[in-house]
Amino acid sequence: MAPVTFIQLDFAKYPFLKQTSKRIEELGLTIENLVAPENKPILERAQKRLENAIMQVNAGDMVKDSRTEISSFAAAIILAIATKNSLIKKRYALAEAKTAYAYLLKESKENILIIADDFNWDLNLAKDLPYDFCLGFNFYLQNASHFHGNTWKLINQVLTSGRVYLNKDKVARLLQEAIKKRIEARLGILELKSLPEDITSIAQNLTKLAQEVLGQEMEELPKVVVQAAFPPCINALYEAASKSHHLSHIGRFTLTSFLVNIGMSAEAVNELFKTFSDYNERLTLYQIEHIAGERGSGTHYIPPQCSVLQTHGVCKNSDDLCRRIYHPLAYYKRKQKLA
Repeated sequence: MAPVTFIQLDFAKYPFLKQTSKRIEELGLTIENLVAPENKPILERAQKRLENAIMQVNAGDMVKDSRTEISSFAAAIILAIATKNSLIKKRYALAEAKTAYAYLLKESKENILIIADDFNWDLNLAKDLPYDFCLGFNFYLQNASHFHGNTWKLINQVLTSGRVYLNKDKVARLLQEAIKKRIEARLGILELKSLPEDITSIAQNLTKLAQEVLGQEMEELPKVVVQAAFPPCINALYEAASKSHHLSHIGRFTLTSFLVNIGMSAEAVNELFKTFSDYNERLTLYQIEHIAGERGSGTHYIPPQCSVLQTHGVCKNSDDLCRRIYHPLAYYKRKQKLA
């Protein structure tokens, strides 16, 4: 077993660990005192974690105070349960897992061993083959069984004496899956009784946000793409792409995620990028299908909200309707209703 050498920052990065849970208990945070004035930063960060999960599938940037960051995870669990919304719970678990994955890619091998040990994994450093780690094949199968693509099939792995040899990026991806499952289990409580009014109010606002962006709004979108209802920013991106003009990374992501969310097929979106100078058919189609949730982890990505597009200079030619909308997909839906 790897020696425990985590510092406070590590616990803030990985608040789902059993070791971190003990730290949260020591801080004495309860549902009742969560709404106390002195804990306002914790509740605000918790709300931000869930908002980021709904909008961007990540937990957002850490705050400087480690106590607030660690406690906000427990508070976010409470808020997610308070919504009584399975979609929000799943989205939040995935967001925390994906955020952890980004940290894991930069971690030392020793710290990854500590995290794997927290999940009772049979993971060791690889010594006799040119890989980073070796993992008991049963642990590999438990977390890779539903992954798509030949790269994850057991037959395509290096398997020796019941151990699968892997590099750090693959171990991080497997840990992401284990993290998601653990958080989903913690969110399995159906209801919390006697919640403070402030928590209930925040939960209602989160539910409304999810319905606007992920739920009912998406289900009610017509199957036929209506370009006349595009928000001005999407129109600008679409026109630029049609003329093979350069698009920034966030511009390409915004346009692609918007189009696949309103019903355009991956093949049709792919056609839009064919005249670009850096076009690669296999890579472009893979990226589009990944955004559409047809590849990789199965996450169905949505465009960034308007405030993010403004920050990155993607917001163009805003109109009166834009001033009452905070998301491109909400604009699209509202524009069709007005029509």
